[in-house]
Amino acid sequence: MGTVTLGVSIAVPEPYGSQLQQRRAGFGDAAAHGIPTHVTLLPPTEVEADRLPEIRAHLAEVAAAFRPFLMRLAGTGTFRPVSPVVFVQVVEGGAGCTRLQGQVRDPDGPLRRELAFPYHPHVTVAHGISEEAMDLAYADLADYAADWVCESFALYEQGSDGVWRKLREYPFGTGPTGVPAQLGSPVDEPTVRRS
Repeated sequence: MGTVTLGVSIAVPEPYGSQLQQRRAGFGDAAAHGIPTHVTLLPPTEVEADRLPEIRAHLAEVAAAFRPFLMRLAGTGTFRPVSPVVFVQVVEGGAGCTRLQGQVRDPDGPLRRELAFPYHPHVTVAHGISEEAMDLAYADLADYAADWVCESFALYEQGSDGVWRKLREYPFGTGPTGVPAQLGSPVDEPTVRRS
């Protein structure tokens, strides 16, 4: 049956997602239009295609037990010189992302894998472009800010054309007690503020 390359991420919603994607393209990042704007939970991972039903069931279970949490982006950061990346920082919601990615990559689950670097939630806005263009991205988005309530994550597959396409959205649901999830996460602030 062959293999597929999967990723799991939190999509940056509209209008922010398109805005950042256009900015990324404007900095000269050729991959911008093939990668939806996101916060990674599982980096590109090659798996046997026949494991998709097990993977989908695992992700549904993770999402069902999770609660919505506030995500706030502000300012820029970079992984240079270790990795040629400029990103918009996740300044609120990072603990929720960290907990969620740990559950997605559960060592006993179907998506277990080691990471090349410690997990650091972020939104990439430039990758592998000239140093001058990376400097521009870093400076140009230094005052960028956005916030939303994260209520789901999604499973993506990378096509042979290099484009990432969403396979399924996993909305956060009720926990094992059957009590409806409420805004706020035990790992973030107890209440969600909207601006």
